[in-house]
This record gives sequence, structure tokens and C-alpha cells, in this order.
Amino acid sequence: MKLEAMLDQSGVEYEKHLHGTTYTAQGLAAEEHVSGYMVAKPVIVMHRNDPIMCVIPAPKRVDLNRVADVLGVPEVYLATESDMAELFPDCELGAEPPIGSLFGMRTVMDRGLIEDEYLIMQAGTHRDAIKVRRSDWERLSDPLVGEITR
Repeated sequence: MKLEAMLDQSGVEYEKHLHGTTYTAQGLAAEEHVSGYMVAKPVIVMHRNDPIMCVIPAPKRVDLNRVADVLGVPEVYLATESDMAELFPDCELGAEPPIGSLFGMRTVMDRGLIEDEYLIMQAGTHRDAIKVRRSDWERLSDPLVGEITR
């Protein structure tokens, strides 16, 4: 898988977990027996035709106005399902790993994830998860950090 190859090539230590099929980030938290605030959920927004990956804690919702403010642009909008299928052809829809650089896009991280030592994320399928140090995730993602949730 593309994610594991990136982690291996970057020398990042990680744990791979297999869990029951789950279709939501909160469901992943339940399967992993962790707080939803440790689960990094990607939300893809578009500015013009450019995709931007927002990474937020599972229980939160992205605030499009706040994302636009952090990016310094007039507006952003949510990517469509067809956008998602095109952007992540190797992933099951809704199981995209939250590492924008893996897919050639900028990453914006919600400030709420800064306190976590580890992050858990989907790894491209609804059954695979990766646990990684947040500091390693930040090194790979090089995110812009801001208050982007409500």
C-alpha cells in the first residue's frame, strides 16, 4: 500500500491494525478502543479546482469559513464523491489516509490535534488502520495549523 511505503521510506515507526469494517471515523475510534479525538479524519475541500486536505479529530466537523480564513482565500467548498474517487483511486471511498502530501495536496490541521502524542487513521480501506506519532505525521504532512472545526 502507498501509505505504508511512504512511512517505511521515511523511517517512520508505526503500528498497523486490522479491525472490523467501519465506515466512520468515530466507528474507527470504537473499533480501536480510543477516544475519537485521537482519530485523524480527513475532509477534502476545494479552492477553485485545487484540493486541500483538512485533518480534524473524528468528533469534530470542519468549518468551511474557518478553513478559508486560515488559507487566506475567499471561500472553499467540500469535494464531491466523484472528486474523491478521482483524487484517491487506490483507496476505498471514505477510508483515505489523512496525509495530503501522499496525494500531492496541501494539508491543514486542526489545532485540536496538537495535544495528541499518537494519531490513528484509516489506511486506505475500511478494515486497516495505522497508529503513528503525531510528530512524525506532522513531519510528513507539513500542515498549516489553525482552528478549522466547530
